[in-house]
Amino acid sequence: MTDLTAESAQPPSLYALIGGGERLRELVDRFYDLMDLEPDFAGIRVLHPTSLDGSRDKFFWFLSGWSGGPDLFVERFGHPRLRARHLPYAIATPERDQWLRCMALAMQDVGMDEGLQQRLLASFFDTADWMRNKADKVEA
Repeated sequence: MTDLTAESAQPPSLYALIGGGERLRELVDRFYDLMDLEPDFAGIRVLHPTSLDGSRDKFFWFLSGWSGGPDLFVERFGHPRLRARHLPYAIATPERDQWLRCMALAMQDVGMDEGLQQRLLASFFDTADWMRNKADKVEA
């Protein structure tokens, strides 16, 4: 009889459920492709530099560690300090919602399991909502 080690008894990480680094990179690239191509995401696209290469890398590095994979962002830059890093950008409910729609579409496009999509979107919503730093415009 074989004893289970604590490691083997742990549930798989989000990183593993997503499919590892290659699959996570595919998701991040699709997210930024959609942001760059779809007019519906123009509100968040303008918050990014002309070239999205650096944004792609930083988001991939962040999500790798956040999801339980290699902590690539922290190794390069230290603690993510997400809210502080995003304070220079005006983020209200429309930007939050565009970001979430873009990510939802990217997850669908890469064929991610529906249950995993829902789990990730719930976590992404909490973080995206916390990132808001600008009051919503009141329509007259």
